[in-house]
Amino acid sequence: APTWQREEFPALAWSFIYFFCLLCAYYVLRPVREEMGVQGGVDNLPYLFTGTFLCMLAVVPLFGWASSRWPRAQLLPVVYVFFMTHIIGFYFLFKLGVNPPLVAKAFFIWLSVFNVFVVSVFWSFMSDIFRNEQAKRLYGVIAAGGSLGAITGPTLTAALVAHIGIANLLLVSCLFLFCALICIVQLNRWAIHAPHHSVAENRGTALGGNLLDGIKLAFTSRYLLGICGYIMLLSTLGTFLYLEQMRIISATIPSPVERTQLFAKVDMAVNILTLFVQFFVTAQLVLRFGVTFCLMLMPLVSMLAFGAVALVPTLAVIIGLGIIRRALEYAITRPSREVLFTVVSREERYKAKNVIDTVVNRGGDALSSWLNAGIKSFGASTAHLALVAIPIAALWAVLGFWLGRKQEQLVQNKQEAQS
Repeated sequence: APTWQREEFPALAWSFIYFFCLLCAYYVLRPVREEMGVQGGVDNLPYLFTGTFLCMLAVVPLFGWASSRWPRAQLLPVVYVFFMTHIIGFYFLFKLGVNPPLVAKAFFIWLSVFNVFVVSVFWSFMSDIFRNEQAKRLYGVIAAGGSLGAITGPTLTAALVAHIGIANLLLVSCLFLFCALICIVQLNRWAIHAPHHSVAENRGTALGGNLLDGIKLAFTSRYLLGICGYIMLLSTLGTFLYLEQMRIISATIPSPVERTQLFAKVDMAVNILTLFVQFFVTAQLVLRFGVTFCLMLMPLVSMLAFGAVALVPTLAVIIGLGIIRRALEYAITRPSREVLFTVVSREERYKAKNVIDTVVNRGGDALSSWLNAGIKSFGASTAHLALVAIPIAALWAVLGFWLGRKQEQLVQNKQEAQS
């Protein structure tokens, strides 16, 4: 039986296409970013992650200012047009061959900002138009649209790059972002007539406040602080594995073409596995076992994964476990994590959530990269790093348990207040 109801289908379909276009736009460019990271030197990745974090600190207040003044129907298009202009700018820089080493580093940082920012805005929009009960049923299907886009993106890159070149791939990405804008317009029209929304939600009115509200909200609520910690730990452990993978690939595969092909193949494997889990597992897992179980699943699997890396620290094992971790993150953890935001206010969904998904997320990347470099400076091996990661994953599981129970309590409190 379908997990959606008839009146929900238009919104579900547009959301599915929206996320497909969004992740397709990103994954067209991701293999290029990975190769640029290697060419810039794996030892320089902590600096690039730090640069990404600093860019987030600059962009988030700007988003807070915009969300305070523009209603949803204007805010989301402005965000996507903002990034589309950057893509066009990089297109001309690549075409003109302006300072390739510097542009490559700038592109790595920019794409890292673009990815988490536009995806964060997407899920803020989803939590704004779908209720908590709807989110549990529909988020898995919507996320599957993103996975299809994530499969299509690198497939297009592999097929087109030899014929049109790297620069023209940016125009392909820009075209998919434009299609995402069309979906936003359609979803806003649907939300206006959704009976379960308040007047403010239906009209998508401006949130008011000032540019620092998101930071204040994110760090003054225990619940939101818990989400901050959960995402920080997820990001930290993911970066640990990512850096080890990049370091070994850089040392063992000398050809840029072969490295780019490997990155594309890894992305393909991740997204095919993710798509399978999203279509056949996610919704049933969330509905049957609840958000708490789903939030704890990834940390528990991570403990086993890092244990395996500690025993057999080879490239094949690291890539294989990395594929499983990323697939679980996209298919189970991400939709479950987004359910957490269905019980907070609209202001928290846009402003605080954006701070958490961007600054906190990329802050975890930067912190983890320097922690990794620091541990490595003492002569630690990949196996030693994996052993350090296991207790961090255990703490992450405990936090996931607390967040899941807290979300259930907030849902109950909201239902009691409405009855």
